[in-house]
Amino acid sequence: MHCLTFDIEEHFQVSRFDSPIRRRHWGSFESRVTPNTCKVLDLLARYQTRATFFVLGWVAERHPGLIKQIAECGHEIASHGYGHELVTAQTPELFRADVRKAKQILEDLTGSPIQGYRAPGFTITRETLWALPILAEEGHTYDSSLVPIRHDHCGLPGSDPWHHLRQTSSGPIWEVPPSTVSLGGVRLPIAGGSYFRLLPFPALCGLLRRIEHKGRPLVMYFHPWELDPHQPHMEGPMLSQLFHYLNLDKMEFRISTLMNTFRFGPIAEQIDLSPIMPLDPTIFPALPSAEIAQDVA
Repeated sequence: MHCLTFDIEEHFQVSRFDSPIRRRHWGSFESRVTPNTCKVLDLLARYQTRATFFVLGWVAERHPGLIKQIAECGHEIASHGYGHELVTAQTPELFRADVRKAKQILEDLTGSPIQGYRAPGFTITRETLWALPILAEEGHTYDSSLVPIRHDHCGLPGSDPWHHLRQTSSGPIWEVPPSTVSLGGVRLPIAGGSYFRLLPFPALCGLLRRIEHKGRPLVMYFHPWELDPHQPHMEGPMLSQLFHYLNLDKMEFRISTLMNTFRFGPIAEQIDLSPIMPLDPTIFPALPSAEIAQDVA
């Protein structure tokens, strides 16, 4: 069994197009998150598959019925933060407030504890490892934000690419990275996003099979707006437009084929997230000293 996840956000909240001016106008843009997410729910129901939904608090505040519907369908609700602010653009104080606000909104709506968190843009990096102890202190038992790649705004090269228990200055937290694969000594993200839409699909499935043959669970991620090829186009750099809009019309087929090829479920059920106990240093090594220093700072 593998892990299927969706980041629930509006099409206009994508980090590639973010700006202070656009952010101020969020409330005036056409909302498409409800019909797009319902399309996701219908697709999952067709394949009798459940998933983890990382929900943005901003969306949950404005569409509470949608979040309740997701939970009532048996899917896991997790947090995507409140305002889709990159962690790299926040202070620890602002990050804590964002995480706490989102968690409270989601728990009030679902009546259940929120275990998981995923940072917007996967922006828990070497410079923002201070976010992990804050997540632990705020009651999250797992994070899905660390990607072991080199990238212009995210990634922690050399980090463990498989799910693992990670020690922080405030205690341990489970880390569940999105799936990556090493090709020619370079680790590539293939779990979702631009790579999933741009790579030839047969080759992509072959790479995913390679992970499965290692006995490792896939951790895939998608967005409701990726099933909406007719969404309004936003202005932005040409490269951002290419990565965002190319092959959106193929996504429903690709996700359907994926669910027909692999067996999926929510993170909290498919990965053993046993209750966190004090770490035995002979089994779970602590963070390298440089990371601990940044973590504590």
